[in-house]
Amino acid sequence: MGLFFSVVLPIVSIFGLGYILQRIRVLDVKSVSTVAIYIFLPALAFNSLYNANFNKGFTIVIIFAFSLLFCMIVLNKILAKIFKWPQSVESASILTTAFMNGGNYGVPVIIFVLPEAAVAYGVFFMVLQQIIMNSFGVYYASRSRSGALKAVKTVFKMPATYAVILAFLCQGLTLEVPASILSVLEMLGAATIPIMMVNLGMQLASITSLKFNWQVITSATIIRMVISPLLALGFVALLDVEPMIASVIIIVASMPSAATTTLLALEFDTEPDLVSSITLVTTLISVVSLTVLLNFI
Repeated sequence: MGLFFSVVLPIVSIFGLGYILQRIRVLDVKSVSTVAIYIFLPALAFNSLYNANFNKGFTIVIIFAFSLLFCMIVLNKILAKIFKWPQSVESASILTTAFMNGGNYGVPVIIFVLPEAAVAYGVFFMVLQQIIMNSFGVYYASRSRSGALKAVKTVFKMPATYAVILAFLCQGLTLEVPASILSVLEMLGAATIPIMMVNLGMQLASITSLKFNWQVITSATIIRMVISPLLALGFVALLDVEPMIASVIIIVASMPSAATTTLLALEFDTEPDLVSSITLVTTLISVVSLTVLLNFI
């Protein structure tokens, strides 16, 4: 119970503040998300990766991210065949199982429980996940409605994508960023995670319509909260990943469904009520599952 009170409860309480605020004031959640994505997240991404020592650990994170995505898609397609889900339900299940809340949930956990050096890997995974969601996520949300073209355009609209590229270039070319600019980026970056955590609470509070299709919810919850971390355990054991990076991978793989998948489902009318229901259920379950996981790690 010590980890629950020292790690899980503080994180959940920040989500709770955002939830309460949204219930009282009913703010524009999309505007808050936009500020976080377009100003704060790029600053955090650049600052974290600019100061990181690039090594094979980042390559391992990339391999894991795409391996997990592939496994999630295959699992959902198998279930869709077995249960004869329509394409919209299959897409909803893929959105909620393939894309986890590695940013405004996973990174705070990493900050609380792992060494400072682990944060760069967590932030890198968060940005990578954002890119994957804005490509594969948009595709599966929109499918035949010119999803691929919109996906490509969306990726290159995200400033965090350019922040990562710029950080890699500065590292590779040994370019030194002026201290005055770094201080601004550090200030913005330090505010990123709290803002994103509050925003998650606001997003959960904005869920107004649910669809309790328990067959889909149960299968999606098992995939996201049980099978995903087990796949992560198998991955780090198979590749003999160093403990710190292994912990980052297992933590992000154990996160609930990303709240932003609800926005994609709403935009493309891909079972938004079902996506919202799965997101809510997995987030509530994560309070218990995360406590167990952290004791294991």
